[in-house]
Amino acid sequence: MSQSSSEKLILVTREPDGIATVTINRPASLNSLTRPMMIELAQAFKSLGRDDSVRVIILSGSGRAFCSGVDLTAAEQVFKGDVKDPEVDPIFQMEQCPKPIIGAINGFAITAGFEIALACDILIATKGATFLDTHASFGIFPSWGLSQKLPRIIGPNKAREVSLAAMPLPAEEAEKLGFVNYVVENSELLKKARQLAGAILKNNQDLVLRYKSVINDGYKLDLRHGLALEKERAHKYYDGMTKEQFKKMQKFIAARSAKKPSPKL
Repeated sequence: MSQSSSEKLILVTREPDGIATVTINRPASLNSLTRPMMIELAQAFKSLGRDDSVRVIILSGSGRAFCSGVDLTAAEQVFKGDVKDPEVDPIFQMEQCPKPIIGAINGFAITAGFEIALACDILIATKGATFLDTHASFGIFPSWGLSQKLPRIIGPNKAREVSLAAMPLPAEEAEKLGFVNYVVENSELLKKARQLAGAILKNNQDLVLRYKSVINDGYKLDLRHGLALEKERAHKYYDGMTKEQFKKMQKFIAARSAKKPSPKL
């Protein structure tokens, strides 16, 4: 089943509340990625990362799948093209994006789709959604981080099973392993994603961006160096705070305390 050439394959919407939604929109091919789609996806995240009106990004797939991977009918174009150029690398641009990215996973997230999910900061999946790594099945070497990120999240032994045996990882199991944050009914997927985005929007935007950065950067280090990174950035942050900022913080704390109900004895 072919898709209309005039139809947008990567949809981007920006809403007044600060939430942007990126949708992989090739449902007839289970959202498999062509080279132009990969470039467009990279450009979308680069643009949203620089847009001050955008505070949280939700990434989803239309139809029955999140993303079924690279369109292997155009494999040579994908793997032999300008793959080393970070400007057109969607994973690189997602990792560089300072805004929190919530992945809304429906159906299948296969290989490249799995790697795109791994580049999200928070994951919500539907019941029955499945993550599958087929690199070993098709003789494709991973280059978007799956071999390094997955073992750090679910443990090396389970990651070896998922990747070397191409074993499906159901969303329900992924949740237990700490990879997926929530598993919901299909009808609740985007609602839950927006609910979580709304919770992020309520917080200090500058600190949200700094917090995401220190978590993601620190996770690449061992604990000792990660703690040193946190302390270094904290000192720099507090050294730069003005008296007005401290007053604003105190007012916020006082307002929160006033709203708290009295504890029952």
